[in-house]
Amino acid sequence: MAEFRTFDDRDGFIWWNGELKPWREAKPHVLSHGLHYASTVFEGERAYGGKVFKLTEHSQRLIESGRILGFEIPYTLDQIDAATNMVVEANGLHDAYVRPIAWRGSEMMGVAAQQTRINLAIASWDWPSYFSTEARMRGIRLQIADWRRPSPQTSPTRAKATGGYMICTMSKHRAENEGYDDALMYDWRGQVAEATGANIFFAKDGKLHTPVPDCFLNGITRQTVIGLARERQIQVVERAIMPEELAGFDEAFLTGTAAEVTPIAEIGPHRFQPGRICQTLVEDYARATRA
Repeated sequence: MAEFRTFDDRDGFIWWNGELKPWREAKPHVLSHGLHYASTVFEGERAYGGKVFKLTEHSQRLIESGRILGFEIPYTLDQIDAATNMVVEANGLHDAYVRPIAWRGSEMMGVAAQQTRINLAIASWDWPSYFSTEARMRGIRLQIADWRRPSPQTSPTRAKATGGYMICTMSKHRAENEGYDDALMYDWRGQVAEATGANIFFAKDGKLHTPVPDCFLNGITRQTVIGLARERQIQVVERAIMPEELAGFDEAFLTGTAAEVTPIAEIGPHRFQPGRICQTLVEDYARATRA
């Protein structure tokens, strides 16, 4: 059995407010505002062959997420890009996951926290691909989540903020406890939205259909896959998708930094057969990440 390693007890380095620190020393105070009030934003990135895919797009979204939550990350786009590359290199990583995170510190404790320091840390660890192409093409199983993505009038849905993932963790835990791989979430209107950490696409009659990202993130992988599909002359239709339409689609798949392009075999009572479109985009995305 492989040795289990917690994420606070590892060798390596984490970039922390402008310098590389030994991994085990990168610890915020328990009274950090970000821990108590979710004033925290983050990114999920992947390095392929030592190069972070779409790095600048991720760094820009991190900065914008902070601004949506009312704070300015005290580093420029170029500095964040450079720090990210430094972390991957310092840890000697080839294929890796990268986690930048920015949060309000411990200078104030209460809902109001205008005088808190904005901290930025970047960690990276080894993360090979989850599946071979053959295994991925068998498809995963999704449950229908009880929780729904909120209205943008009730939550800052354009920010990749930690607080937005509470219901995702709850939904994924329930799905896994009941034998599924993930969960499909509807939005507050009852429309199909996304999985717990990835966007979703459906295929029918040679076209792709995907929900409009008006209350969840327009993922960077999602945008990449739309571009790859259009290069293949596959029409992509962004629209509201209702649950009763799921029975009429032929193929379905998830897109995300961790998921990459992952075909779906089942969503609740609905069955899908990963086919030509899924196979094409799995392969095209794999090539794009290592170009």
